[in-house]
Amino acid sequence: MARLRDVDACPGALTLHRAADGPLARIRLAGGMISAPQLAALAHAAAQFGSPAMELTSRGNIQIRGIRDEAAVADAVAQAGLLPSATHEKVRNIVASPLSGRRGGRGDVRPLVAALDGAIQAEPMLATLPGRFWFGVDDGRGDVSGLAADVGVHLLDERAALLLAGRDTGVRLGPADAVAAMVAVAAQFGLVRGNAWRIKEFDNLDLLLDGLEASAGAGKRWPPVSRPPMGWLTQDDGRVTLGAAVPLGVFDAAVAEVLAAIGAPMVITPWRSLLICDLDEQAADASLRLLAPLGLVFDEKSPWLDVSACTGSPGCAHSAGDVRARAARELAVSAGIHRHYVGCERACGSRPGDKILRVSE
Repeated sequence: MARLRDVDACPGALTLHRAADGPLARIRLAGGMISAPQLAALAHAAAQFGSPAMELTSRGNIQIRGIRDEAAVADAVAQAGLLPSATHEKVRNIVASPLSGRRGGRGDVRPLVAALDGAIQAEPMLATLPGRFWFGVDDGRGDVSGLAADVGVHLLDERAALLLAGRDTGVRLGPADAVAAMVAVAAQFGLVRGNAWRIKEFDNLDLLLDGLEASAGAGKRWPPVSRPPMGWLTQDDGRVTLGAAVPLGVFDAAVAEVLAAIGAPMVITPWRSLLICDLDEQAADASLRLLAPLGLVFDEKSPWLDVSACTGSPGCAHSAGDVRARAARELAVSAGIHRHYVGCERACGSRPGDKILRVSE
């Protein structure tokens, strides 16, 4: 069913959301990838010009809240190389398998992510897409496809399956054709979407596949994955990635500065966690000892992996209560399923498979 609201309130780095606690900026990270200097720049911007409590999103992005100097934050984002297109900055929503190219998977999708990001920015039609529209790139392990992106590809053996709203269309693509096909489908959706904001709200999917030939496999879906890669993860090249959960997706700018000081590339995952990559064993061990006391969680059995929450009060005017406090109080509740606490019917930040718990006070 199409949404009745016409205004796209999804924030970006330039078009901010007027939240109850002040202007909010969302910085898109293609595939969740961010360098140490880039994270340091965002941490400085949050501490100097907004709230030091930085947020990770379910699309692998970073939010800065309570902004007091919008121009300064925008300039910091641009200077860090995180604002490559002013016209397309809200639609650069690309989620990819976080460990791709480092551990497991059928192939390294990082070059495909970079090519897709460039192609999105190069297509004028995509600038008008809703800010919630997003792309998924799964390297074959099945972690991202279950999140049901609007348009996605899932690596198979030598080809990739084209997915719409998480469902296999039966269209098979070579690596060289995948980016062009995803952009073409998204552009067609922009032309014909009417009041629909997401492909799952659009009834005639065949209209989006014009010129693409389907074969076998149509209709398949992948189950949602609720837990991120955690702890000490040995990469295929022998180096180490550290997987850290961030309780309720919120971490202080001071912690971000410590992370940046390690000097390693990082990936923000769609489970509101982060990966610290390409470490030798000595650096990985030292990083664990440094970061664990700061509140990052490296234990794959931690109850923090089973709970998430929207912003709630006082940051969101729509919320009926302090959602994060409720989630923290009920941390030890064993439900056997990932619980997402929300303060209103919009259920912001929820993912497929979540048990939605609405806080009323």
